[in-house]
Amino acid sequence: MAKIDKTQYTKEEFRKLKEQRRLQKMQTAALSSIPDPRIKQSKIAFVLGNGTSRASIDPQELKNIGTVYGCNALYRSFSPDYLIAVDTKMILEINKSGYQKNNQVWTNPNKAYQNMIGFNFFQPSKGWSSGPTALWLAAQHGYDHIYILGFDYQGLDKGTKFNNIYADTMNYKKSSEGATFFGNWMRQTKSVVQDNTKINFTRVIAPDNYIPEELNKFVNMQHITVDTFKKMYSLP
Repeated sequence: MAKIDKTQYTKEEFRKLKEQRRLQKMQTAALSSIPDPRIKQSKIAFVLGNGTSRASIDPQELKNIGTVYGCNALYRSFSPDYLIAVDTKMILEINKSGYQKNNQVWTNPNKAYQNMIGFNFFQPSKGWSSGPTALWLAAQHGYDHIYILGFDYQGLDKGTKFNNIYADTMNYKKSSEGATFFGNWMRQTKSVVQDNTKINFTRVIAPDNYIPEELNKFVNMQHITVDTFKKMYSLP
């Protein structure tokens, strides 16, 4: 890749060009480690957060390739192999639906629902958010490659608005409300990547998604765009 002549660009143009080339380099490295997409891989997992970047990807297509871990309201329209929810209101919603009686649902111990039937409890409690907890659980199951989708971190509208597929629905903030603080979520993600150096993590993002510097220094973590991911696995 040829060296960039920074004198030909404004400071902002040069910054954007460097970021594009960095992402392109990450995607090339990630593609070189991708298993054969034509067959279902028992050692591949997909961990789905609910950021809007994954909205164009059908989770059912992923289930045909590997094991799917999902969070919270995902159960309303799709049954992942493992559903993780740690918010009390969400657990009460799931219990009301009876979903946990026929599907794997994992949560932290809580007096509010300790006597409810069908839930699996982390022992001890992780004390983390649902997304990073789902990522941690997948890492415990010994996959070679874990794809992370919908972990957007920053809010919409230049980071100011709530970023979630289920915004404006029960137990979620309104889309007009402010973005959720993502510092703890990001640090928990970092902890999983850092503690599982034998697993290759690939975060799937929209072209304009935020890449935290803290997640940009691990040799076992790459970032690729949604379009690249969909082409790799011939997804619609």
